[in-house]
Amino acid sequence: MNQFSFIRIYRIVFMAVKFYTQATLFQRRHRGAWNPLVEEKWNTLVTKQAKQYKTLALKLGGLMIKMGQFLSTRADIMPKSFLEELEGLTDRVPSVEREKIISVLETEWNSPYSSYLAELSEGAVASASIGEVYKGTLKDGTVVAVKIQRPGTEKLLRADFQAMRIVIWFMKTFTPLSKQINFTQLFGEMTETIGAELNFLQELQSGRAFADRFSEMDGIRFPVYFDDLSTRRVLVMEWIEGARITDLAFIEKHGLDRHEIAERLFILFLEQILYGGQFHADPHGGNILLKPDGTIVLIDFGMTGTITAADSQAVLRIAEGIIFKNYELVLDALEELRFLLPQANRELLADTISRLVAAYESDELMQMDSFVVERLFKDMQNIVRTQPVQLPAEFAFFGRAASIFVGVLNVLDPGIDLLALARPRVLEWASTQKEGKPVFGKSDVLRWVLNASGPFRVLPQKVISYLEEPERMRHYIENRDGRNRQHERDLQSRMFAGIFTILSFTGISVSVWFWHEPFMWVSSGFFVGSLWIYRSIK
Repeated sequence: MNQFSFIRIYRIVFMAVKFYTQATLFQRRHRGAWNPLVEEKWNTLVTKQAKQYKTLALKLGGLMIKMGQFLSTRADIMPKSFLEELEGLTDRVPSVEREKIISVLETEWNSPYSSYLAELSEGAVASASIGEVYKGTLKDGTVVAVKIQRPGTEKLLRADFQAMRIVIWFMKTFTPLSKQINFTQLFGEMTETIGAELNFLQELQSGRAFADRFSEMDGIRFPVYFDDLSTRRVLVMEWIEGARITDLAFIEKHGLDRHEIAERLFILFLEQILYGGQFHADPHGGNILLKPDGTIVLIDFGMTGTITAADSQAVLRIAEGIIFKNYELVLDALEELRFLLPQANRELLADTISRLVAAYESDELMQMDSFVVERLFKDMQNIVRTQPVQLPAEFAFFGRAASIFVGVLNVLDPGIDLLALARPRVLEWASTQKEGKPVFGKSDVLRWVLNASGPFRVLPQKVISYLEEPERMRHYIENRDGRNRQHERDLQSRMFAGIFTILSFTGISVSVWFWHEPFMWVSSGFFVGSLWIYRSIK
């Protein structure tokens, strides 16, 4: 039944609306009172949603699996139980019957598979949302991985994209999220990027391009592809033995250095955005293998994105601004990347960024100081709600890849210092630019030298934070009390508006029943007005 388009669309849309309604009601009910007990309740709700999502995704497959892969990598913001629920979606999707897969393979090759393969495994060694991987042996004895597209995948994805179009319409029409996200462009970007995965020949070309681009990087490998056996729905590549990059037991067994692996992996992905070009848009643990000697193998280039040279320079200027504590530079770059509109309150944004960086450097976020975390969380909520911050559609998959990658790094080395790793690369990048003027001057170099002093920077920052804390506490309490009072007024207003909406709707029903046209028009006017007031109160 789940193969019928109407049923798939209904189930996806219903689940999306239900999850959004549950989250919205929870946040409204606990607005201004976020504490450890409320956070525990929130984690319970999110975990319950994760179980429901996983159950439905495994039944439906298709786009639901792709979305689950993204959610399962958010180790930075999602509860542990949530990650455990969705972790199985990354590359252990239930496989289809072998006969159906063989039928696709032989249709693409237009001959029995035994014409080219001496052996083919009895079952799939990996099963994902788009294709399944079998282990095979060519006639000359070469061991290969044969990736075969699931039958009926294109039909399922068309129905899933239709469901996503309805969900996006709902988000644009009934939620405030459209102020931050251009859903129309996002849907187009999603269609183009995920749709490209259906053409395995494009994945072959992308894999070759990555191999050529990073051929000189030590400790990094890419698979070799076989053109004569690859088609739009079949991809044949070199078989490489390795474990998932997040397999900590494998790392410990072979005596590998988790910190060194995390650093090398970070440099690999940082290099992808330094000068623009393609980046791996799906770098979850199943697509990054680790050999016993510590070599990192990057596979599955079906989902890639492109970042322009100009946007790449803007991203690096953000990193430079954070490293040098030049937050005006950060805001300029955000405007250039179209994340921030010109009418934003730059002073407010700069102060929030400054405190986020200070909290990161002084380990306050890692220590989960309740007051610091709550204050920053409230400030970020306020910025998203009140400031003209938006998510450009062309960066949706870049942000997705970054969040997935950070999740992998958190598993490998929870204490990794990304700013310290990025600092020398940013300096190297800046020194190679040929724009006719230096990217930074002597004062910036001096700031970098001071920043590079490592732990000694933490003490002055803590002293400054200590001196500023009473004033911040006063502002925080004033803002919190003001928000609470405003929230109470909003609740009262919404209650009265809701009562008028119900009464006016009842009036419409009675007037229609007795066909009293004047009373019907008056009731309709009250209904539209009260409904508009109800929705306008946030």
